[in-house]
Amino acid sequence: MASDHDLEMENMNRGRDIEEELEEEKKMRDDGEGKDPFKYKNVHTIVSKWMLPENVRRTYVERANCLPPPVFIISISIAELAVFIYYAVWKPQKQWITLDTGILESPFTYNPMKREEAWRFISYMLVHAGVQHILGNLIMQLVLGIPLEMVHKGLRVGLVYLAGVIAGSLASSIFDPLKYLVGASGGVYALMGGYFMNVLVNFREMIPALGIVRLLIIILIIVSDMGFALYRRFFVPANGSPVSFTAHIAGGFAGMSIGYTVFSCFDKALLKDPRFWIAIAAYLACVVFAVFFNIFLSPAN
Repeated sequence: MASDHDLEMENMNRGRDIEEELEEEKKMRDDGEGKDPFKYKNVHTIVSKWMLPENVRRTYVERANCLPPPVFIISISIAELAVFIYYAVWKPQKQWITLDTGILESPFTYNPMKREEAWRFISYMLVHAGVQHILGNLIMQLVLGIPLEMVHKGLRVGLVYLAGVIAGSLASSIFDPLKYLVGASGGVYALMGGYFMNVLVNFREMIPALGIVRLLIIILIIVSDMGFALYRRFFVPANGSPVSFTAHIAGGFAGMSIGYTVFSCFDKALLKDPRFWIAIAAYLACVVFAVFFNIFLSPAN
């Protein structure tokens, strides 16, 4: 009798174990169907190592997905490329390397004599002065902007990018008031400023193997872009028009303030962070001063 009872208990336990295994397999299968397929390719893990300090990486990986995709950076890049192709192909210039009079006459270009057309303070980002100019900006904003948007989403990345664009044109209108302005460098440098401030604060946690080499490559691109901007400003041909480079510096400062605050609030409510409001208040104060300068004090009046 005891033997029969033991056998019955063993069969019951075995049946229960089988049911638990089947239930666990079903749960894993259901979870697998709902998860982002990129997780199995370790894309989010790699992105988290580059974009986030170690203490919040797990939070990101657990809830990471590609919905919505990085629409903002991709859309801006397509628009900038389309405008460049339009002026280089459909409105041919004398040379591809440095487009000249065509882009200076564009309704998108920041023209100091047409500052009443307020859209130019933003739309200048769509126009580029040559192949090297647009390639440098597109490479930087895609390589850096797509992973940033995967982590922080388009609203935050767009805020930082446009803050850099506006800061660039307003700063140029003050410190280089008689010069034209083209290119998305203000927005690109804002992304870089915000990202590198985070890297600086969390250096040991955010730079993986070979990180120094990659940083040197990015620095090389920055130096090349700045060199091209300085050339357009100080070494243009006698019949050309110099283009301001101030947007690079102003965009970088916008990124180091607003961008750093936005990108360091990955797992926090941005609107509840006092640093964000301090940065916004300082930024708006500069904007108000720039508007006042352009209306009443600018040499271009």
